[in-house]
Amino acid sequence: MNKIKAKDEVILIAGKDRGSTGTVTKIVGDKVVVEGLKLAKRHTKPNPNAGVTGGIIDIEMPIAISNVAIYNTKTKKADKVGVRIDKNGKKERFFKSSGDPIA
Repeated sequence: MNKIKAKDEVILIAGKDRGSTGTVTKIVGDKVVVEGLKLAKRHTKPNPNAGVTGGIIDIEMPIAISNVAIYNTKTKKADKVGVRIDKNGKKERFFKSSGDPIA
């Protein structure tokens, strides 16, 4: 079970954008794509049949999952994630520092 899932708010703990926060848009293997972070320029050829205009566009590149940590909005810091069984017998993720469940 991955401890970081899509739509989680994460903070970068390594790299040139260190300290920036963003939302995970998708997970690709052991990498995550974070909205608005690690942007790269891509030169695109126009394709009128597909409705694509050419030019230079910014795309979000995958980041290693080890370089991101889940962001705790209460403490405004990076946090570790734990997994436990709740009262109904379902798995739930929680912040290790406070014990609060992750919504």
